[in-house]
Amino acid sequence: MSVILSPLASLDQIVNSPSRQHGIPEDIEEDLRAYGCKLIQQAGILLKQNQVAMATAQVLFQRFWFVTSMHKFGVGDIGMGALYLASKLEECPIRMRDLINVYDVLLSRARHSLATSSVAGEPSTLSTAPKPFHYEPMSYFSQRFYDLKDALVIAEMQILKQLGFNVQVQLPYGTMINYIRVLGLADTDGVPHQAWGYLNDALQTPVYAIYPFPTIAVACIFLTCRKLQIPLPEQPSHPWWSLFDADLGDITAICGYILRLYRPRSEAEKQLVMALVSKTELRKWLEMEQQAGGGGRSRA
Repeated sequence: MSVILSPLASLDQIVNSPSRQHGIPEDIEEDLRAYGCKLIQQAGILLKQNQVAMATAQVLFQRFWFVTSMHKFGVGDIGMGALYLASKLEECPIRMRDLINVYDVLLSRARHSLATSSVAGEPSTLSTAPKPFHYEPMSYFSQRFYDLKDALVIAEMQILKQLGFNVQVQLPYGTMINYIRVLGLADTDGVPHQAWGYLNDALQTPVYAIYPFPTIAVACIFLTCRKLQIPLPEQPSHPWWSLFDADLGDITAICGYILRLYRPRSEAEKQLVMALVSKTELRKWLEMEQQAGGGGRSRA
């Protein structure tokens, strides 16, 4: 029996994701996916994890939301569980205590940022002036530590359960470098570095759970060459991407996902995403939107 090493989401899962079935707007889901991946990357850097483990965690994180809803599980908890599981898969395990402490720091800093932003609009006084972030380490016997520990264990278990223990991840980094060499761009200034950066940024999008990894590699090369204005043969009969069995429609769709990461966002939008990391806050926000008649409105 053949094994699918990189299971991809179905069309129904993409168009009508579990989160959207619960009334979560598409742009909110997309931003929460990106923010959850940023937390994974930040935590991995602080824990000195290798890039492969961090990338694997982000792919597992993205896959998870195609089989279950953000209404049921918090983005922060699942991100923590994905990084913990990926560290085992890539044989660079991290201590549960260290991971919990790092995530607590990151989430505490986000809460401080939210509190600071709420004060920023008020008249400046000694009592309301924003204070610098100061982290108070939690006791290992505190209820907060045990709550985070339980959340981590449950998150890892749910990822394995929801994905059916199919947690193999193939990454396109080596494939992309080979494609760049085939195209004769390995020595072109900026191409490998820029394309590598797009691959890393694409981890914040669902593309690794939607498209085959060779197509993602081609899309990053396509985007890089357009950005650096490097011409490649694009004759209708023999475009360069056909050499790698890639479809132009898939390439442009992947580029669209990546470019949406760079769209300007208002401060209110950024703060909203940070506030919805936990499932409790997300549920409260959805209830408020429904009561206000928005039904989970979508931002312009």
